[in-house]
Amino acid sequence: MNIQETLKTLESLSDEKVKKQHLKIGARDNLFGVKMGDIRNIAKNIKTDHALAIQLWETENIDARMLAILILNPKELSANEIEKMVASEQFTWAADWFYNYVIKDYAENEQFRERWMNAEDVMLARAGWSLTSGRLARNPEGINIAELLTRIELEMPKAAPEVQWTMNSSLVQIGIYHEQFRAQVIALAEKLGVYRDYPVSKGCTSPFAPSWINAIVNKKK
Repeated sequence: MNIQETLKTLESLSDEKVKKQHLKIGARDNLFGVKMGDIRNIAKNIKTDHALAIQLWETENIDARMLAILILNPKELSANEIEKMVASEQFTWAADWFYNYVIKDYAENEQFRERWMNAEDVMLARAGWSLTSGRLARNPEGINIAELLTRIELEMPKAAPEVQWTMNSSLVQIGIYHEQFRAQVIALAEKLGVYRDYPVSKGCTSPFAPSWINAIVNKKK
């Protein structure tokens, strides 16, 4: 498939309900509103086509970018290209897809983590805290957790919503995987109150750190 054919296919699968849902949660107008399952099916048929993926990304269309994420080859992206791509996508759903499918398993992603955490760009900071959250759960060696908690206490209440979300995830990972800090984390989260009143569907876990931590810890018992 070439770029024109791919865009026509995406447009033919547009769903007004999906479009409205995306717009409601912060998407820009440049989108068709394609269901996630349909995007995955197109990607399954294309498999990997890095050149097409880059063309799709450059359209800035959200559905095209989400398809691009699934068909690109991360090994062909330079660190500079990755950083530019992260900073260029403001829709958190697409940004998180890029994190999960590209950044998380990128062989040299540690080069990004601290630099992005300290970046003024909101989306770079969001991704930097996502990398920290992952490290805290899987490979925490070298991270000073006490210092990190001090920083979270100072910065999370006033952080941009996009950054606050992944900063909170880092707080939760400390509470889940580092038992010696669990009581401190829960007390800090109660003090800050971030996401305390966040609406959640029945049966879903609240992002409020004490609720999230207790749910996972109890499940592991």
